[in-house]
Amino acid sequence: MTQAEATRTTWVVQVPVATVWTSENSPRSIDLPGVSNPAKIKEWLDSLTYETSLALSDKNLVQSQLLYGEEVIVDDVQGKWASVVIPTQPSIKDDRGYPGYVPIDQLKEVPEHEWIGQGVAVVNKNTTLLIDEKGEPMFDISYLTSLPALAHEEEFIKVRTPHGTGYVPEQDVSVYPSKEDIPKGNGAAILKSGETFVDLPYFWGGMSSYGYDCSGFAYNMHKANGYQIPRDATDQALSGEKVELDNIEPGDLLFFAHDNGSGNIHHVGIYYGDGKMLHSPKTGKTVEIIDLKGTIYEKELCSARRYWKEAEDQ
Repeated sequence: MTQAEATRTTWVVQVPVATVWTSENSPRSIDLPGVSNPAKIKEWLDSLTYETSLALSDKNLVQSQLLYGEEVIVDDVQGKWASVVIPTQPSIKDDRGYPGYVPIDQLKEVPEHEWIGQGVAVVNKNTTLLIDEKGEPMFDISYLTSLPALAHEEEFIKVRTPHGTGYVPEQDVSVYPSKEDIPKGNGAAILKSGETFVDLPYFWGGMSSYGYDCSGFAYNMHKANGYQIPRDATDQALSGEKVELDNIEPGDLLFFAHDNGSGNIHHVGIYYGDGKMLHSPKTGKTVEIIDLKGTIYEKELCSARRYWKEAEDQ
């Protein structure tokens, strides 16, 4: 390693879930548990009423979320806030990734060589407990949290964290040589990942197992199966392989638009087969599997895309 490589740094998230806000003025007093460090994500979500949750979308307060250890590009720091771009969440808003604002206290600058090019431990349970190097519990981390894997020690995987080395239960993570080596699942595998979250409350901007929005749910179930797709539904509808509506297969993404399918896209779900859809519908609802027939979704269905491949095609 050269001296330049040794001194290069990157920014990573140092709270279990960091919310990405539209501006530094977006959070309200009720949102304090979600913008603090330590972030109390469950306490925050439990404190929100239907009205205060709905305002996150209706007043355009929240853009997306980040998981513990996820990398960001920091463009600027003004006071307590960082203007960031998320390279792992493709978006038409910025060629580099999804933009927004995160409290600087929820980020940490770490040596790049410690974070890039390592093996990875990916959480495969809804949540798991992160343990520090002294064996003390730290906090729960979400499904799909990815941390550099260092060693296998008894019933634990030793990982690098923004707080130093730590441990996660071996049974709660999958370890791969790199993120690129995560196996690519087919449509059925995407659905199997999503079924785990039936009855999970919808959360606008949600990108963790504490709550997903419609496109966050689609994004993460693909991520779990080795595919990186755009973050937002409108962008998801422009990429991947176009599928005619009479040729859809389980695992394909279905898109829905205002004005009986002729207007702007506002929702995405995953085709379940037999005329059904798996999706995270809207504030006040939970992840569900529904029959499309006779619903508003049947009228608004406008297009479909496929991001998955069968094993023999890879």
